[in-house]
Amino acid sequence: MNILEIKNLNLAFTLQDRDFQALYDVNLELEKGKTLAIVGESGCGKTMSAMSVIRLLPNSAKILSGEILYNGENLLKLSEKEMRKIRGKQIAYIPQDPMTSLNPLYTIGNQLEEILEIHRGLKGKEAKQASIEVLEQVKIPNAKERLTNYPHEFSGGMRQRVIIAMAIATNAPVIIADEPTTALDVTVQAQIMDLLSEIQREFSTSIILISHNLALVSQNADDIAVMYAGHVVEKSGAKELFENPKHPYTKALLKSLPTLSATKLETIEGQPPSIREMISLCPFMPRCCEKLEICGEKTPQPAVVNGANVNCWRYSNN
Repeated sequence: MNILEIKNLNLAFTLQDRDFQALYDVNLELEKGKTLAIVGESGCGKTMSAMSVIRLLPNSAKILSGEILYNGENLLKLSEKEMRKIRGKQIAYIPQDPMTSLNPLYTIGNQLEEILEIHRGLKGKEAKQASIEVLEQVKIPNAKERLTNYPHEFSGGMRQRVIIAMAIATNAPVIIADEPTTALDVTVQAQIMDLLSEIQREFSTSIILISHNLALVSQNADDIAVMYAGHVVEKSGAKELFENPKHPYTKALLKSLPTLSATKLETIEGQPPSIREMISLCPFMPRCCEKLEICGEKTPQPAVVNGANVNCWRYSNN
């Protein structure tokens, strides 16, 4: 059962009185209690897709068409007042930079208690006790004492734990984790992902994990969507994608992973297209080593192969 669905989402940015499309017919499904990872190079549309869900987009961005269904309700039709009841309480967001996501002028306790008051109606001693409990849940030592600390008194890993504490404090059924391990060392990365997995097991939380770290994704995702230039080019179960990748871009990404036996690190030649470029055919075609003649003539149609959805003429029917 899907708790969240993105259907045919199209998004554009208005720059100098012109619209430049950034997302093209994005379709994603998040199953209840599972983890959907969205992967791809920087600028491919991962974060914009996720931010569209909670409708926290830049002023220059606008959704052209599509649906975002949360438990069957189209979030794009809700007013801003109605979205405030969804944002944070039903769908929590873990931003990718804990260094700038916490207010340096307020203590951790102040910031946690504010969230608990807004979303759970807790005040005073109740809010303080709930703050202590949620910090203990994310394994921050001496939680009671640390409520009075400011963000600069925490390490990067501990700040990320505080951000996660804020996300789970509302008991949100869905968490969007946007590069939750960025700038953290490998040991702390593993701890953060173990923490998210533990929360998921305990509360049956559904997680959207945005990452460019394929090794991390392989160990934590149930399903994976590969994005390129605002398009979802491949979707499948994690095991199927890593064992049998189909889209040339997915294959190229996996080949670029460093291994112990590799003597040379593979790269993908060329650059992703700019948002200012009009994309009418396969966006990966200029960099593709497997392109066919038809790739320069028509847009590939989605095909289902061994349970995977692939947008590539090697699998699409003419």
